[in-house]
Amino acid sequence: MILDQLPADLPAPEDDGACDHLLGASLPNIHLPSTNGDTINISRQTGFTVIYIYPMTGRPDTTLPDGWESIPGARGCTPQSCSFRDLHDEIRQFANLYGLSSQETDYQHEAKSRLHLPFELLSDHSFLLKQTLSLPTFTVEGIQRYKRLTLILKDDVIEKVFYPVFPPDENAAKVLNWFKK
Repeated sequence: MILDQLPADLPAPEDDGACDHLLGASLPNIHLPSTNGDTINISRQTGFTVIYIYPMTGRPDTTLPDGWESIPGARGCTPQSCSFRDLHDEIRQFANLYGLSSQETDYQHEAKSRLHLPFELLSDHSFLLKQTLSLPTFTVEGIQRYKRLTLILKDDVIEKVFYPVFPPDENAAKVLNWFKK
């Protein structure tokens, strides 16, 4: 399976209103493990911070869950991460950047290394952000995953929400354009 390319018939997610309440909300005081071994408190970041939240990063040697490509918004984590990698230097002129999923940090290390990501991935394996901010999730093969969304924070306040994110490989460019406007 080629993870860095999106199928032409990828189903688009619809805006179900699950993120309408987030604009202007403050991030909770939560510490999340990072791929650099540190624990990051995203509510303590200063200035602008971008957090793109994705369901899961696949691995070339592992089969994706059954029906993954037919779930609107599920497929595309690798292309999304690669687009943020490719625009990292430009986005960093405006903001700190993190990727976040519910996958364990050990699993995220592989993706960070394989994809040559110059930013850290955060693990919210306990779904603390879901509990405190009511972030949307879905379940596949009995495993809960975050729906794809991107938050732009100013200090600890959510200034912009991209939801639904589609196509995922264009998310980084849309974030950069938001900052340039």
